Amino acid sequence: MLDFSNTNTVWGSILAETFKRLGLTTAVICPGSRSTPLTIAFAQTHGVEAIPILDERSAAFFALGIARQTGLPVVLVCTSGTAAANFYPAIIEARESRVPLIVLTADRPPELRDCRSGQTINQTKLYGTYPNWYAELALPSLDIEMLAYLRQTLIYAWERSRYPVPGVVHLNIPFRDPLAPIPDTATKLLQSQFQPEEFFSGITNSSPLTPHPGLRPASLTPLTPLQEWQQHNQGIIIAGLAQPQQPREYCGAIAQLAKTLKFPVLAEALSPVRNYADLNPYLISIYDLIVRNPQLAQQLQPEIVIQIGELPTSKDLRHWLSVTQPQRWIVDPCDHNLDPLHGKTIHLRTTVEQLAQLIEPKASTTYLQLWCDVETKVRSACDRTMAEIDHLFEGKAAWLLSQVLPPETPLFIANSMPVRDMEFFWKPSNSNIRPFFNRGANGIDGTLSTALGVAHRNQSSVLLTGDLTLLHDTNGFLINNKFIGHLTIVLINNNGGGIFEMLPISKFEPPFEKFFATPQNIDFAQLCATYNVEHELIQSWEHLQQKLNSLPITGIRVLELKTDRKADAKWRKDNLGKLATEHL
Repeated sequence: MLDFSNTNTVWGSILAETFKRLGLTTAVICPGSRSTPLTIAFAQTHGVEAIPILDERSAAFFALGIARQTGLPVVLVCTSGTAAANFYPAIIEARESRVPLIVLTADRPPELRDCRSGQTINQTKLYGTYPNWYAELALPSLDIEMLAYLRQTLIYAWERSRYPVPGVVHLNIPFRDPLAPIPDTATKLLQSQFQPEEFFSGITNSSPLTPHPGLRPASLTPLTPLQEWQQHNQGIIIAGLAQPQQPREYCGAIAQLAKTLKFPVLAEALSPVRNYADLNPYLISIYDLIVRNPQLAQQLQPEIVIQIGELPTSKDLRHWLSVTQPQRWIVDPCDHNLDPLHGKTIHLRTTVEQLAQLIEPKASTTYLQLWCDVETKVRSACDRTMAEIDHLFEGKAAWLLSQVLPPETPLFIANSMPVRDMEFFWKPSNSNIRPFFNRGANGIDGTLSTALGVAHRNQSSVLLTGDLTLLHDTNGFLINNKFIGHLTIVLINNNGGGIFEMLPISKFEPPFEKFFATPQNIDFAQLCATYNVEHELIQSWEHLQQKLNSLPITGIRVLELKTDRKADAKWRKDNLGKLATEHL
């Protein structure tokens, strides 16, 4: 269990064993010298999957994907120097999207810092304010009190990665030579006296009570928000960005809240709510198009809004809320500020599951019926329009995926245009598809690696992405020989940044095409061949549907759809607004 070769191996193996007993299942390890004691420790710890990955940025996003999928912290290990700096983008995303990571950066000992010793930078609080907690560990020691200090520090680090809000813990860990497991007789006395079961006996992997238990029935008074909600007939529920570990329970709680209050539920496509449509009779999926209609936007103006989680991506929805300025209640247990609109907002730091149990039913309203009638008509118009499109319009990919993917498929959605096409076109169903995304910082970096992390040892998964986003993380393909499972990549190749076509800068040429659209003219078949990844060029929607009806169980494949970036941008501009005006 423990490696008593020398001081460093004792320190490293106690670290790995402590995390294992706390519940760690995965450690992602980047190659390097200074981190040798950590690498050896995790590689030898039974019950922890140690995965070596060459590129630190890719490794960090891969770890992020695994942590997203499991809800458990993943350990991330690197050597000293700029290796640690390459973790930074994923650490920012983990903080912003509340994903637990434990980052272990190996370092030189104090006497080798600030003296031009090789591969040494200042790693103290390297990630600024993004971690939940930072600590620099003491130099490894065989003193039993120091080993107890190590154990208790690791227990606290594990807790801080999960509570009160999941996020990053950064431990900077200095090591002196020898870094390899070279035998040292100094450990013999400790080995003869050490009692492992006694030393580790206080460690448990059970979850402590969260410091944010939310509202309790005993705390409710006649002035509570719940009773205020019941006094309003013109209210809406917004099911925003969410990746709950128990999606059916989460969606059921939102449905129960809607059915008792008789409020429509505007469900973001990145929430699982659209994929549990049988639970909710008041589901509104086409709200982005509805609020583009000035007359409807006025008629449907709410008095109050109950926002579950973070706001949806839709700019039109956000603009509508900013203009109408309803009283808004945000239901989310985290301690983050979730109101980018700076409106009349009260944050209830609890869960929708807790709230849903506490509300008495009320009668239906004409306001609710209006929402449901408009949804039915505009949704039908949208579906007819999509069905009639024969050419490879990139927006139709999201619409088709919503209907042909196998039930419960994990689906990772890239940023830029894919996430917006999901919101525009994703059709509600009872598929129980699980959406995943990096919407904490909304960047394109690490998309492939995160998707592979989500898919690792999971059900066969799908990534919907554009060409630039995939190219930004091609080193993720290096994970192929360590990856267990299957990922299908639906690649929208419009040879450039389609999102920029939607912005005012697109009218300025030059410099638009060269500096914003940035076409790369890549042959993806050749790129995939380099990484031994399967590639197929999709010729029609029937062809795509055939490839998605059932998914392979191993490997990575790319299904490439070549689309016309400018023509697709023009279609959105000409047609999105019409769908909620011409079909009512």
